[in-house]
Amino acid sequence: MYRLLLCFRYLRTRYIALASIISVTLGVATLIVVNSVMSGFSAEMHERLHGLASDILVECHASGGMPDPEGHLAEIKRIVGDDLEGASVSVHVPSMLGIDFNGQLITRHVNLVGIDAATYDKVSQFGRYLIHPENQKQVDFNLRETGFAESREGFPASGWHYRRARVSYERALAEEQARVEAINREAEKLSSGKPPQRTGDAPSAGQEAVAGLIEDDQDSEAENAFAAAGPTMGGFLPPELGGGQGAAEAAVFDPATEQYPGIILGISTCSNKLRDDSGNVRDHYYCRPGDDIRMMFPSASENPKVLNQKFTVVDLYESGMSEYDSTFAFVRLDQLQDLRGMIDPVTGVRSVTTIQLKLVEGANLNAVRDALRDRFPPDTFAYSIQTWRDMQGPLLAAVRLETTILNILLFLIIAVAGFGILATFFMIVVEKTRDIGTLKALGASGGGVMSIFLSYGLLLGIVGSGVGLVGGIAFVHHINEIAGVIEKITGQEVFDPTVYYFTEIPTILNPFTLAWVMAGAVAIATTASVLPAMRAARMHPVTALRFE
Repeated sequence: MYRLLLCFRYLRTRYIALASIISVTLGVATLIVVNSVMSGFSAEMHERLHGLASDILVECHASGGMPDPEGHLAEIKRIVGDDLEGASVSVHVPSMLGIDFNGQLITRHVNLVGIDAATYDKVSQFGRYLIHPENQKQVDFNLRETGFAESREGFPASGWHYRRARVSYERALAEEQARVEAINREAEKLSSGKPPQRTGDAPSAGQEAVAGLIEDDQDSEAENAFAAAGPTMGGFLPPELGGGQGAAEAAVFDPATEQYPGIILGISTCSNKLRDDSGNVRDHYYCRPGDDIRMMFPSASENPKVLNQKFTVVDLYESGMSEYDSTFAFVRLDQLQDLRGMIDPVTGVRSVTTIQLKLVEGANLNAVRDALRDRFPPDTFAYSIQTWRDMQGPLLAAVRLETTILNILLFLIIAVAGFGILATFFMIVVEKTRDIGTLKALGASGGGVMSIFLSYGLLLGIVGSGVGLVGGIAFVHHINEIAGVIEKITGQEVFDPTVYYFTEIPTILNPFTLAWVMAGAVAIATTASVLPAMRAARMHPVTALRFE
């Protein structure tokens, strides 16, 4: 009983013990905060990487693709068996994206992917990242009327409503340009002394146009249409306004009522995150759902040629991973196969370049991958068979290495506190030499004296790690509010959404992590008290009381 009483007395009266407790507290709290933030980022990254990538990817490197996808699927189902939950075929082809933005051509290198909307969402979480609520439920490559990103602040008007208004504006603008050209021709004829050409008794078209431009400068039909549509954000001119297509197509295709084949773009391929003058993050869009873009990609023939095809943007997706948002575009599988000529003229079988597999929960991805590699060996088939972790191996390994190094470095903070406890206890043993000698003279055993200091170190570890645990958890729960306060005080941004594409700092509190951090802190504090406790236990009472 006397051991516990002495421990509590030393803990209450020794201010240097408070310093040791604070050291342990700060170390534990720092470890908890860093681990929770790293776990949050890692979980978000894993979810997003896996969200757009299936469990296993079978990719064919031949230009013509897999000639018999149904036969391959049947063989894969036989090999995988009950572990297979879903499968989908697709076509991947490198492409060049062209966006006409205010008369400027913006180009992007993208990976054009032809997907089967009915099965693709079963092997990935593609739909959840689309901005239209209905497309999140079921992907559709037909342009919807309205309703794009209704909860997204600052998203421009999109859909058929915007497309019709834009086409109306462009047609009105073309008419205005034609009128201006007529005025210029009339002015040139008048200045050269030639009489203007007339048709019948009609008045001078140039003079009427000039008068109309002067009187109706601010109320023209083009400006009214522009006000209804908002600033044009891209899209090529339709064929009848100089889109480069033939007269036959111009007579048939009406962009106000028709669309080109639908395409879904990654949000980073057609927008840019910037800060306005007030410091708020805004998305600046080069095109939006309802605009037309061009895609240039190779055909699948033996002598490939570049295909130039218009598409209508029907939706955007935002996964938060730059690798996907800035390099992928999705179209209908059958349309891409038709455009590239991936259909056998004899059998009518359509080729694909990729088969994506979704396995049941708990299935061994590596075992299934190895079984498929044995069936389709690389020296016979030009296939690449990988799990989603294999494809993202360098990135995942870098995150694991960073987390490990951070844990080691931050754990050294607690180790520094342990050295402080060691020095403190040695000082206490020197100061309490008389008390130790008295205790041993009264019959206290060496083990009993040793247990006093071991218990003292244990209490320091428990109190310090307990306070650090509570403080760390509280900090994690309010980390975004704390970041906002720090930003206001320092004027420097702690968490930049233009870099991470998160609206707030992600955190995850792992009970196992909390347990090992607590156990490690207590172990370090207790270990630091072992040497002083052994010195006190070996002290002879006669030596301790020699000068008393």
